[in-house]
Amino acid sequence: MRTRTKAKGFTLIELMITVAIVGILASVALPAYSNYTIRAQVSEGFVLSEGIQTAVNENYAQTGVLASSLTTLGIAAPAGKYVSSVALTGAGVVTVTFGTTANTKIQGGSITLTAKDDGNGNLHWACAPDGKKITTVYVPSSCTNI
Repeated sequence: MRTRTKAKGFTLIELMITVAIVGILASVALPAYSNYTIRAQVSEGFVLSEGIQTAVNENYAQTGVLASSLTTLGIAAPAGKYVSSVALTGAGVVTVTFGTTANTKIQGGSITLTAKDDGNGNLHWACAPDGKKITTVYVPSSCTNI
């Protein structure tokens, strides 16, 4: 008499459940990854603006006046991969604008960094995303309106 050996492997139901679980995990992970890449692109704008912020701080410490142009500071506008421009658009106002190589959700969006004197001669930088393309979801937690 022969003994039957049980077949080894997965049943169709087990495979379908596994595929469903992987699909659910992917539907949650992909939007989170997309937000992560957008946040990384936005952070480039903050890195590029740091040089201008430092120059404005130094100029303010020496003259007591907030610079309103990059030529006053003697520096050139920095360039980036996702950022189309970083400019000093007013007295102590740095505007970062995102270009066509950035994610479509933030293309044309901007962040404004404004220098404010705390009353003791120290500058603090208030950050304001444009609210249209760039929202608080995409900016670092350090981006606050002081």
